[in-house]
Amino acid sequence: MPQSPADRRVVVTGPPRRARRVPASYRPRTEIDEQTTLGHTYVRSLMRSQLRAALTVCAALVLLVGPLPLVFAAAPNAGRLQWLVLGFCLYAPLVLLGFWYVRRAERNERDFVRLVEDR
Repeated sequence: MPQSPADRRVVVTGPPRRARRVPASYRPRTEIDEQTTLGHTYVRSLMRSQLRAALTVCAALVLLVGPLPLVFAAAPNAGRLQWLVLGFCLYAPLVLLGFWYVRRAERNERDFVRLVEDR
């Protein structure tokens, strides 16, 4: 008995199914390169964290160096004390402050690179 055309089997083919991958256009590096709103947000977050570190260092510097004129005015005849404070006691905290700032800025940049490169 012949089969009717409605009963025939039909083979349907299509493109192979693959695991869904995120297109490259949604990667943070591409967002930054194309200067989209999301890329702008990424860069702004890096700039904000760098600014926060810089303002912290400036505030510590003002608190460290700011009161020195008042201390020197309170003891006008202590010339050796002034040179001792300016020459020896001030450099160690300034070096430590600079060291902290460089480490913090590098850590911010490392975190940003890790975010952008999806690591």
